[in-house]
Amino acid sequence: MNSTALARNIVRQLIEAGVADFVLSPGSRNAPLSIALYEAEQAGLINLHVRIDERGAAFFALGLSKASDAYVAVICTSGTAVANYHPAALEAYHSANKLLFLTADRPAHLRRTGANQTTLQVGLLAPIETVDIASVINVSEMLRGGPAHLNIQFDEPLLGDDRSDWLAGLTPKTLELELSNTQELFSPARRGLLIVGHDRAGFDPLAISLFADSLGWPLIAEDPLSFPEAIAHASLLLTDPEMRATLRPDQIVVVGRTTLSRSINTFIKECEEVVVIDPRTLTVDTDRSASKVFANFPDGYCEKDSVWLDRWRAISTQARDVLHLDWSEQSAVASISAALPEGSALFIGSSRPVRDIEAFAVPRSGIHTFANRGLAGIDGSIATAFGIAEKFERSYAILGDITFLHDISALANPTSANLTLFVIDNNGGGIFNTLPQSGVEGFEKIFATPHNLDLERVIQGFGGSVTKVKNRTDLLHSIVHQSPGLNFIVVEVPDRETNAASLKKVTQSLVSALRIGSNLA
Repeated sequence: MNSTALARNIVRQLIEAGVADFVLSPGSRNAPLSIALYEAEQAGLINLHVRIDERGAAFFALGLSKASDAYVAVICTSGTAVANYHPAALEAYHSANKLLFLTADRPAHLRRTGANQTTLQVGLLAPIETVDIASVINVSEMLRGGPAHLNIQFDEPLLGDDRSDWLAGLTPKTLELELSNTQELFSPARRGLLIVGHDRAGFDPLAISLFADSLGWPLIAEDPLSFPEAIAHASLLLTDPEMRATLRPDQIVVVGRTTLSRSINTFIKECEEVVVIDPRTLTVDTDRSASKVFANFPDGYCEKDSVWLDRWRAISTQARDVLHLDWSEQSAVASISAALPEGSALFIGSSRPVRDIEAFAVPRSGIHTFANRGLAGIDGSIATAFGIAEKFERSYAILGDITFLHDISALANPTSANLTLFVIDNNGGGIFNTLPQSGVEGFEKIFATPHNLDLERVIQGFGGSVTKVKNRTDLLHSIVHQSPGLNFIVVEVPDRETNAASLKKVTQSLVSALRIGSNLA
């Protein structure tokens, strides 16, 4: 089959399978796909997004997939272009996101011959398996709920002279995936606890809340912005061994993975019976162990213990009442979280912002939250936020300054969607000041990495609209008064050492107050 016919066949199959978004990085070897996609876009059948950098293109596609919960195809030429997909491929694999990587390749007989732009692309996105083809296959069979890699051998000529209406009669359909169902039962304890990881294992927040309510258990969420009933500031209050001992449940059910706070993971380890609910245990996390592991919500009934639930709720209320934050990273993030309008989307960067929201944001609902927690890297965060913003009327993102600079090339292809991106600027990697390596010899050079850049000027250099704020009042004002399109707000906070000391003091003060209130002092 010639390259034009092969590309058209693949694109047609994907449209018929319901794939609507395609992210393309221009190149020569993928020209047959590029032309076919342009023709499909002109026919009004797909959304075609062009991103010049393959690394950013893959994360942009990841954002689209997260926001739509649908398959998104990302397309590149051969050689190093494919390797640039790997960071996003790993994130998609560990989060079970719906990404299809379409990589153009030279014919197989040119491999290991020194041919230009030819390498061993099969397996290059491992652990995602590669389907390597030179002719037609059933592409829809690859779309099973997680990422997939189709490596396509295009032989010359790359441009065909067939002018037939190859899109005639094409009808997009809705892709229906087989969901994992379980009829298994488990025996919930009367005094149990539900802990929800940030990505919720792909489950809808409402389904998790209904499950928690059926058990009558308290709920701790790494993402408190999706669960208004969550125990406020749990990762802080559980830093205290006495509090952990007092609140220790008979059973903990973990939905997804807990990746943020040591105190929560310590609390889980101290419980004798732990149940895990996560569909990735069937494919990605196959070696994960617990007292019981389920791929979906199991059936179970227990007599509700109102005293147990009321005790957790009383401590949660007390924690909200006694917590006070001066201007800091934590204050800024908590203020943003509370002020965002209903129905908006929020992408939360790794490192400190995601942890500060877990610890300091007041539980609420009405926001669609996203984060790259598969491998929890800072890679591609701006591009991911751009992709998410394409699917919402109003979106926001919170990133640290190092995370922002790590993906600064994404600003070369800015989104036209309504996105406000907050950059928490403490001139370096502030999380390291809160870790054991803080203060070691050479700390500033090998961990803190101060950038010493004027972020306003950096953003303006890309033509961005930027505001700098230095206090809570100005921050809240900037949220309310946003122009349409892409806006940047640089949030200047105290230096990293000051913030780390403040964080320690606030935690100790909260724990002390809660111990007194709970008669543990």
